[in-house]
Amino acid sequence: MLAPASPQLFVHHVLFYMPATASDADRAKLLEGLQKLRTIPAIQLAHIGTPAATDRAVIERTYTYSWLCFFESPAAELNYQQHPIHDEFRQQYAPYWEKVVIYDSVGPAL
Repeated sequence: MLAPASPQLFVHHVLFYMPATASDADRAKLLEGLQKLRTIPAIQLAHIGTPAATDRAVIERTYTYSWLCFFESPAAELNYQQHPIHDEFRQQYAPYWEKVVIYDSVGPAL
């Protein structure tokens, strides 16, 4: 008899890099978009951050915003990806970043 599969927590981490010429208004606009993403029901927990004032050679600090969110499963994350608010975010706020790096991971639920 097989043991039931353990739930897989899905973590979606996005680093947004804005151009060096971005203004405070541009940064505020992208932050506005990230705050709208928080309203997607599939998200269990979301965190919007900026680089911490840490200083070690291995730390990446050139991004503007970090978007970290947790989902109860890969299916829930797919629901987020296909949600109209997410589509609107990509269409409306893409002009504010020059590069995006995404780290998706799965692991046992806590």
